[in-house]
Amino acid sequence: MTKQFTRSDIDELTQRYRANLINSLSGFKSATLVGTTNGNTNNLAIVSSVVHVGANPPLLGMIMRPHTVVRDTLSNIKQQGFYTLNHVSTDWVDKAHQTSARYAPDESEFEAVGLTPQFSESFSAPFVKESQIKMGLKVAQHFTLLNETEMVIGEIRELHMPENIIDKDGYADIEKANTACISGLDSYHSTARIAQFAYAKPGVPLAKK
Repeated sequence: MTKQFTRSDIDELTQRYRANLINSLSGFKSATLVGTTNGNTNNLAIVSSVVHVGANPPLLGMIMRPHTVVRDTLSNIKQQGFYTLNHVSTDWVDKAHQTSARYAPDESEFEAVGLTPQFSESFSAPFVKESQIKMGLKVAQHFTLLNETEMVIGEIRELHMPENIIDKDGYADIEKANTACISGLDSYHSTARIAQFAYAKPGVPLAKK
């Protein structure tokens, strides 16, 4: 039996039910920890809104919730202009999720959840040492969307990952890195590849790699 919701039905749902339902509809999303600093405290926050924007230059976008209350991560990004994106491993999704708790601005989520800040010689924001795939980004563009959420687009300035997960054509096999994904607000998943195809062309039989 199919359940149908009209727009008015959606509007009448309780806040938490509506949030859980609508957040589930976009499907599986990346599980990513955002590393920032205000110069004194290193902060960490879980997000599931990172998207590819472009490869040349290398750009990633990220949706952040409205800045109607104190949000250390967004404040740090605006203040410093640099941040890191770190893939969450299936081995420590509990620690990653715990960063969503509302810690005090001067309390480091790294310390609170048991993850380790790591710095490179040329990048000011903290990476997550335990992460297999980590990126250092500089803010390239920032703007507010129609529902007051904020889009941050960053240019990748550093990339750290195991050499053995990169194949000959540059594809990064994130499944080999045990990268987790998220559905909804709080459900974490491992992945299993179904297929990988060669570049599709009209009139050419589709071939698997």
